[in-house]
Amino acid sequence: MADGNGGAPHLEALAQYVKDLSFENPNAPQSLRPQETPPNISIQVNVNSKPIGEDDYEIELILEGAAGEGDGMLFRFELNFGGVFRLMNIPKEHISQVLMIECPRLMFPFARAVLANAVRDGGFPPFLLQPIDFGGLYQARMQELQRGGMNS
Repeated sequence: MADGNGGAPHLEALAQYVKDLSFENPNAPQSLRPQETPPNISIQVNVNSKPIGEDDYEIELILEGAAGEGDGMLFRFELNFGGVFRLMNIPKEHISQVLMIECPRLMFPFARAVLANAVRDGGFPPFLLQPIDFGGLYQARMQELQRGGMNS
């Protein structure tokens, strides 16, 4: 890994792909009827990274969610959207931020389109997931790790 002194910082997306996609419509066809009230929607977001070469990393953007609950469940989804990124001339102290903030930010529009299509293909209007603040998620994760480190 370059130390940041040998050229301009460079981030390159080499590939983006669906690693795993699950869509469930457990109460169809009843769930496809018009709803009197909007469903409760829950979303969980997770980002993982691992090195796969000297300058290359795989990023996993994991989105899990549901619309409705219990007998009123409309749909559930799990998407593991992957990407391979090359980082060059990025200082070591910034690599984690680039991997956990910038890479998923670049992947998000594509993952959102996969989900919108899956929900639409399940018989519902496209589900347009709102933009995610990956910087805020990263900061919250770092604070959680710091608190956990202090308690051990």
